[in-house]
Amino acid sequence: MKVIPTGIDGLVVIEPKVFGDERGFFLETYNEKPFRDVGLPTHFVQDNWSRSQKGVLRGIHFQNPNPQGKLVRVVTGAVWDVAVDLRRSSPTFGKWYGLELSFDNKRAFYVPPGFGHGFVTLSDTADFQYKCTGLYAPQDEVGLMWNDPDLGIRWPIDQPQLSAKDLKLPSLRDVIQNGKTY
Repeated sequence: MKVIPTGIDGLVVIEPKVFGDERGFFLETYNEKPFRDVGLPTHFVQDNWSRSQKGVLRGIHFQNPNPQGKLVRVVTGAVWDVAVDLRRSSPTFGKWYGLELSFDNKRAFYVPPGFGHGFVTLSDTADFQYKCTGLYAPQDEVGLMWNDPDLGIRWPIDQPQLSAKDLKLPSLRDVIQNGKTY
């Protein structure tokens, strides 16, 4: 396993060792010892799986209080995945990092507690799986508008398909005023 820093503390890309031949491939998606050896969390309490159609944007979501760390990967298709640092004491507060996660590249992305997270589907469909360090708590769910000009996220799509809930998400400025960042 190779851990690639992103320039934002705690936010890392994980490239697994893939063993493949003409029959297919094998890789470990999680192993406690190498995760512990590089300082990544080893205790996950919930696994989730979502499927989305091309152009669907989910996020940018987070929980406060009771934040979740997420180990995310795509097992079918491809997405553009984004994390936003919402830790007020961080020198990278309000900064974002994005990358493509896909079946082809088999990368994973660790998004620590204290970050907002979202993705948009690039392929016809994508199956997205993630392990969480904390349980989902709907009463703690918060979000940011996907196209907040103060964040300046460069999404690879201009008009994504959003849920009714995500259409109503506030800007980072509004979230800060309401005391919902970390």
